[in-house]
Amino acid sequence: MLSPTNGGGLPQWLDLEPELLAQISCRPGGQRCLSGGGELLLVVHEVPELKVPERQATYFIRREDGEWEDGQGGGLEALGRLLDRYQETIDSYEAGIDEAETAAEVFSMIRHAGPIARSLRNLNMALGQAVDRMPEDRQLLELRDRSLDSLRAAEILYHDAKLTLDFWQAESAEDHQAAAERLNVIAYRLNLLAGFFLPLVAMGGLLGMNVEIPEVFRNLFWSILVAGLFAGVGLLIFASWNLNRKR
Repeated sequence: MLSPTNGGGLPQWLDLEPELLAQISCRPGGQRCLSGGGELLLVVHEVPELKVPERQATYFIRREDGEWEDGQGGGLEALGRLLDRYQETIDSYEAGIDEAETAAEVFSMIRHAGPIARSLRNLNMALGQAVDRMPEDRQLLELRDRSLDSLRAAEILYHDAKLTLDFWQAESAEDHQAAAERLNVIAYRLNLLAGFFLPLVAMGGLLGMNVEIPEVFRNLFWSILVAGLFAGVGLLIFASWNLNRKR
């Protein structure tokens, strides 16, 4: 058997048969199942880290004698613990959706849930390939089904988080629209108030100029006041009618 100790990317313990070694480079690549020389090699990825595009690969190999190795003595139990880590990450986000208070928190969940779902989908495909080659391995079959359950949970998490963010955006848009409508109503009322007093202010300004006013206007204060108010009311009625006609 050959040991890719000089490849730079494969672990030292991973001694492979030449037929199997020819199918893999020093880089792990995607998650997949390879077979050759009576051995079966599983290449899987650790739980993706947020904002980290690189993936950490883990190797599981089934020797000719039927024993699984992972380099740490755990065998397929280590693969089960990997699925546990996936599920724990998903569960932590599911519990945090209802507690999230900002859009940034929900967006962070979406950014992480997407890679987790893709990684689980590829992991499930790799395990499916392994089951096709070793259909009698019940432990492998159980791990494949577990990965499918976690994949569904990750996809549900992604869609729930996205729906939550979309709902918040729609709710925020409604709040902005309502605030804009309230401001328009306030501005309209202020304009009506200004229009109501405009004739009166104009008359008062005209009659208050430092010019000689005819005697006939000097004793007509109340008449001028009432005339200004009526003019303001008329202006308001005209403005309201014109606005309703445009609508």
